[in-house]
Amino acid sequence: MSLPHAILTALLEKPSSGLELTRRFDRSIGYFWSATHQQIYRELGRLEEAGLIRALPGDGPVRGQRKAYEVLPAGSEELARWVGGSQDPKAIRDPLLLRVRAAAVVGTGGLLAELRRHLELHRRQLALYEAIEERDFPPGRDSDEDRLRRLVLQGGIGLETFWLRWLEEALEEVGGMADRPDSGPDPAGPAGGAGAS
Repeated sequence: MSLPHAILTALLEKPSSGLELTRRFDRSIGYFWSATHQQIYRELGRLEEAGLIRALPGDGPVRGQRKAYEVLPAGSEELARWVGGSQDPKAIRDPLLLRVRAAAVVGTGGLLAELRRHLELHRRQLALYEAIEERDFPPGRDSDEDRLRRLVLQGGIGLETFWLRWLEEALEEVGGMADRPDSGPDPAGPAGGAGAS
């Protein structure tokens, strides 16, 4: 249910066409909510059908022209209702964490390379977020709107920082295991200690 609300937010900030929305998702909104252009176009149709947005009248001929959309009062009300509502945190479902858990029973072969790859991906993502922060939030930009936008970005920076720390620790742990000849699975099966289920 969050994609329509991300689109309503973006359109309230600035009426846009589907293509412009896709670019904005790629450049800024994507650091907290990603969507493909097909998903965005589908959702625009649903929002228009539900009476939450409308296509702005164009200046030229309709054929081949990009429709720009704006939020209607019902869309603003829906977004405000959603902001004030409650939602439980999403459970973490990260395949990398499952791979590490699976390595406990089948061995760590290939895991180090994947951990290194993820470390590099998270380093790049953190660098991107920091560049966005420097570009979009210079000193003195402290309106309520800017402070809330920056708060979301700082959440992304915090998550990337967490992953970098965890991955460096994981590389050290798994690297130490790979140095030992007995780094494969225990022939007797997993121990019944903490973390086994």
